[in-house]
Amino acid sequence: MKIPLEITFHNLQSSEWVEGEVRAQLEKLEKIYPRLVGCRVAIEAPHKRSGNICDIHIELRLPGGTVVVNREPHRARERRANPTVATALRDAFAAAERQLKDYKQRQAGEVKTREPMFQGQVAQLDPAQDHGFILTNEGTQLYFHRNSLLDADFAKLKRGDAVHYIASDGDTGPTASKVWVGPDYHMD
Repeated sequence: MKIPLEITFHNLQSSEWVEGEVRAQLEKLEKIYPRLVGCRVAIEAPHKRSGNICDIHIELRLPGGTVVVNREPHRARERRANPTVATALRDAFAAAERQLKDYKQRQAGEVKTREPMFQGQVAQLDPAQDHGFILTNEGTQLYFHRNSLLDADFAKLKRGDAVHYIASDGDTGPTASKVWVGPDYHMD
């Protein structure tokens, strides 16, 4: 790291063990993301709480951004579970690790993309067989089953209705895996 690690304690005595644990957890994060610029960790014991409850705040400085983690026991169950500083640190650094991995994937362009949505119109319906065909923008017909229809009633669907769909490969060829009735506008 270019900037040295900052560890601060608020309303709590500093501890060599806690500082060592923070350094050990940070080493794990540096293995995941070696270009880590700096890190600031604040361990705080609020005034009005009793027991070992503490809040952990982690700020990871990265090239082009930051990752911030705030681990506070919000729910009553978490507050009454008597968490120790060790469990609070573990949970906070686990959350930081997840966020750091997400940041790394976004930087590498490995973010999952959505399937493309297309527009067509109902070309043919066979209510007895529970399926129909969509006329695509390319002029081909695409099979869809009544179970593929989202937020609409198959019985009310009629020929010529504008629909949106997501195409996928089925057992017998291309099918529309998701179909929903949509406004009649072109998406190109």
